[in-house]
Order: sequence, then C-alpha cells, then structure tokens
Amino acid sequence: MEPLADGQVWRMAETNLQVDMVGKLLVHYKLGKHNAVRISNSIGSKTNIEKFLKKNKAVLVKAIKPDVAKPVAEKKNGAAKKTTAAKK
Repeated sequence: MEPLADGQVWRMAETNLQVDMVGKLLVHYKLGKHNAVRISNSIGSKTNIEKFLKKNKAVLVKAIKPDVAKPVAEKKNGAAKKTTAAKK
C-alpha cells in the first residue's frame, strides 16, 4: 500500500476517499459515494485512515506525483489597476 499523499483518490466498493491534505499526524479527506454532488470534509488520523483503506480493500485510482512543485502566487504591490473609458 502506498503512503498517503495530497490529491490521491482511493476507490472502494461503494465509496471514494479523496485525500485533500496530509499533515504530520492528521489527514483532511472527503469520503462519499461515487457520483455524489456534495461531500463533506473530514479529518482523521493517518493510522486510522490507512487501517480503513486496508480493511475496505481500497484501490488507488489517482495519484499526484510529489515531485511537482506548486507555483507560489506573488502578491503585487498596491491595489489592482482600474481602467476607465472616456465617454464621448
């Protein structure tokens, strides 16, 4: 079984578990049915989530590679520029 990482989607018999963020001890995840419209966010310990996935024979469907660094958005100085159109 692969270690938990951000962005993973695990498929089980009737549900999907999407990992949002993995911390040192806790995991933020979404657990819902396959075609659910709204899924609530949950938090659980890494060990409990790993046991749950193993118990339910989860299969990793989607994994995002940890090598890909997310670009950091730079904040520009000052407010956004406003454009005004001259009326004739």
